[in-house]
Order: sequence, then structure tokens, then C-alpha cells
Amino acid sequence: MNDTHEEPARGTGAEEPPPETGEPPLETGEPKRQAVPGESARQAVGGEPVPEDGEHGRESAAAPPEPAPLSARDRDVLALEGESFTGPGAKERAVRERLGMSPTRYYQLLNALLDDPAAEAHAPVTVHRLRRVREARRAER
Repeated sequence: MNDTHEEPARGTGAEEPPPETGEPPLETGEPKRQAVPGESARQAVGGEPVPEDGEHGRESAAAPPEPAPLSARDRDVLALEGESFTGPGAKERAVRERLGMSPTRYYQLLNALLDDPAAEAHAPVTVHRLRRVREARRAER
């Protein structure tokens, strides 16, 4: 029997997890992902918010952090959606003229905003109304 202990090579996936010592784990040397302006935490890591350092696996006593502020474009989309339009094509024309995008792109952005807490905080009445409409349409399918 050999008394020497050989450690597996790093990066092979054969490492054993460190023993629980009550101390925070050591840094792995991998760079932390930097946030991109206009990108929410959900987008940064596949749909899940990124916890702040020290918040892994425990509840924070402080209030939850406020959502990142909306971009000017997102605020403009919500403002336009809050308006009423008369006549056929009036809304689509306003989307093209005021926002400089196609109606299809407008509705794609609007649908994504319905799931954004910052959008809900900015225009709660509009977001809740549109969520109800979206859910009713999904239920019809």
C-alpha cells in the first residue's frame, strides 16, 4: 500500500469538492462575468438573477435590490403602449415614426418587458394589463 497521496490533475473534472470548513471557497481563477449596459442579471446567466457576493444559499436581511433602470428605448416602448390610438394602422405608424423600428420588433421588445421587474416598477398598470391579455391568449390555445 502506498502512503503518498497524489492529487488529480487540475481541469480534468476529477477534483473532489473541498471539505466543509465554514470558510468561503477560494477563488477559482476564472474571471467574473461583467455586466453589459442594458443587459439585466437574468440575461447575464441564463434567466437566473446573479446573487451578490456572500448571498449564496441564505436569505438577505436587507430589502431585495431594486431592478436595473430601464433604457430610454424601453421607457419609450412602455409609454407608447400606454397611449390609445384611433383608426387602423395609427399605432404601427407611431411605432415606426417615434421609435424607428418595425411593429414586429416593437411587439417582441414589449413582450420581453412584460417579464422585467423594472418595467413593472416603471409602468405597473400597463404591464399588468398586458400580462392579463397575454395570459388570456395563452389560455385560448
